Amino acid sequence: MFKKILIANRGEIALRVLRACRELGIASVAVHSTADADAMHVRLADESVCIGPPAARDSYLNMPAIISAALITGAEAIHPGYGFLSENAAFAEMVEAHDLVFIGPTAHHIRIMGDKITAKTTMDDLGVPLVPGSPGELASLEDARVVAERIMYPVLIKAAAGGGGRGMKVAQNAGELEAAWREARAEAAAAFGNNAVYMEKYLDKPRHIELQVLADNHGEVVHIGERDCSLQRRHQKVLEEAGSPAISATQRDALGETVIKALKKIGYRNAGTLEFLYQDGQFAFIEMNTRLQVEHPVSEAISGIDLVREQIRIAAGEPLGYTQADIEFSGHALECRITAEDPLTFAPSPGTVVMFHPPGGLGVRVDSALYAGYRVPPHYDSLIAKLITHGRTRPEAIARMKRALHEFVITGIKTTIPLHQRILEAPDFIAGDYTIHWLERFV
Repeated sequence: MFKKILIANRGEIALRVLRACRELGIASVAVHSTADADAMHVRLADESVCIGPPAARDSYLNMPAIISAALITGAEAIHPGYGFLSENAAFAEMVEAHDLVFIGPTAHHIRIMGDKITAKTTMDDLGVPLVPGSPGELASLEDARVVAERIMYPVLIKAAAGGGGRGMKVAQNAGELEAAWREARAEAAAAFGNNAVYMEKYLDKPRHIELQVLADNHGEVVHIGERDCSLQRRHQKVLEEAGSPAISATQRDALGETVIKALKKIGYRNAGTLEFLYQDGQFAFIEMNTRLQVEHPVSEAISGIDLVREQIRIAAGEPLGYTQADIEFSGHALECRITAEDPLTFAPSPGTVVMFHPPGGLGVRVDSALYAGYRVPPHYDSLIAKLITHGRTRPEAIARMKRALHEFVITGIKTTIPLHQRILEAPDFIAGDYTIHWLERFV
């Protein structure tokens, strides 16, 4: 097992990794920008190193600075968390080239799954069902027209690289295709430095279902159940739950068996998440995230498995020590992503936190790096807290979430707590009757 790990991230995920390290008896190194000098992960880590000014490109995306911090502190491994460099194959290679361990998948798997076209082709070859669409990159507008006529409108033009909803445009008919094509390519080039796009059939009422997986270096692959991430605004997840109220245990097991077979064939290792659209009883693969997910706590809640601990153990060469048959799912879990945004306009709300009182009680978990007096910087993602509840049933998990949101006090900045309170009172949500388009209409 490692003696010291550098955490190449910030905020609540840096704290999450730090806690796993402490439970394993591993020393931690926090890196931070000048804007995060007083951040909680810096305060709690065993060591800390400033790696640059506030802008992420000069600090949390500064690969040489992070590698140097690991080397001068004697860290043996680097955990990238999520976002920033977590799915950067060049960074994973750089880590390994300096005789350090990257706590995540291989650079090869990050590369083939990071490009959505390659990922879809790979999964298609492995027998995983796909959304109908183009067989690869759309080289021209004429190619786009041909594919759109074959799969029929409406269609979705998507960037091959990146995520977060950028580089995605819908064309409802042939008259909208050219504008969607040009806008998607321009947005993809600006956001990811790569204007490659492909096409999928636009589904009108799908759910976003993802499957959490773990794979060790000894050929064992397991899934940790499904998460329903259909509550999205502008393709950004807002509230997640595990398991999904829309699919059965039999469907989950069948999907898991297909995914496990595919990942064993390509020799995948460490944590990952495969994302699917689900409509009319059918699953269709859309992409894979070769990293830890923001919403991983709901999978931990229903399985009792510490995913970050397992990531570290796998990277250290240890076997999982259990099979799929050993994993039991219990109850239901919800996660509300709380952001520093106006709950009505969604305008960013950085600033100083005056009061911070997280909720507690049975079945309640809060992942946050906030504290009273902390200044939420304007330079990074607006996520400031994740509120997770677990219950024996979905209604119990919802009741606990309502109670926890009522108890949660954050003043000095605006937050999306009121939005979550509205969602949890909505009849459609209570009934579990929603799709990926529902929240856009609700707000």
